[in-house]
Amino acid sequence: MKAAYIEKFGGPEVLRVGDLPDPSPAAGQIVVDTVAASINAADWKVRAGEYKQANFPLILGRDFSGTVSALGAGVTDLRIGDAVFGVLETGRDGTYCEKIAIGGAIVAKKPAALSHVDAAAIALTGLTAVCAIEDCLKLKSGETILVQGGAGGVASFAIQLAKHLGARVITTASAANAAYLRGLGADEVIDYNATDFTKAVKNVDAVFDTVGGDVATRSFAVLRPGGRAAFIASGGQAPQPERSDVTALRPAVPRTRKLMERVAELQGSGAVRVPDVTLFPLAEAAKALGVSEGRHFKGKLILKMR
Repeated sequence: MKAAYIEKFGGPEVLRVGDLPDPSPAAGQIVVDTVAASINAADWKVRAGEYKQANFPLILGRDFSGTVSALGAGVTDLRIGDAVFGVLETGRDGTYCEKIAIGGAIVAKKPAALSHVDAAAIALTGLTAVCAIEDCLKLKSGETILVQGGAGGVASFAIQLAKHLGARVITTASAANAAYLRGLGADEVIDYNATDFTKAVKNVDAVFDTVGGDVATRSFAVLRPGGRAAFIASGGQAPQPERSDVTALRPAVPRTRKLMERVAELQGSGAVRVPDVTLFPLAEAAKALGVSEGRHFKGKLILKMR
């Protein structure tokens, strides 16, 4: 099979595209013929060595959509030919390729009305947003949330989900993305190049940070007493606030079929739309990662395998 992989950590130059052995399904696994896989910030961080642990050659990528082509022993709820989408097991990479072996219990059937490209675009982003907004922050109708970095894939899903739940949504973005985010339902868009969000926002119930760095640590300042903030771009642990009257959270993002079905349900009901997608062939995986690493794009970057 064709795959985009690394044999050492480093910059864009270490990513290779070539042939690797086809996987076989172990007990409880399926093999998926991948049609599309999305680019996530974690991918270039893995390439750069930020997560350290790896067995080479290491195929990058964490989410996908495709068609079941083989069943391992004990898999009875899926059939060869089923269209499925999902996210690899926690801590595992390997979707920038034509075939994936994955536990059958954590994938969901792809809705017929959703293309493989669009399913890949909402897999990990949707899973992360659902876990952060619904399960971690437990956002309620009538509350106000600040979503940092609104134009990204996870954040744009989170904005729509928060509106669907009945919240008022403020987000930060460049001026160029303001209209896009208002179209997703954001009530207020703060241009981070022109305005310090800590001066423009106060007493919100919740913050969802997808940016990290000083944006994350300064986010505590806009919370009301008793407010909570969730962080996905600050490593495995949430940054700790200097104030004692707020809560810092690092969402857990478990891989389950039920959660993937929730993502599909939100899209199918019209509560959340698929983000703007930019397509790259597998052969241009290094270029796509470079765009992702630059961080100045909106929506999702997708690798098309077939």
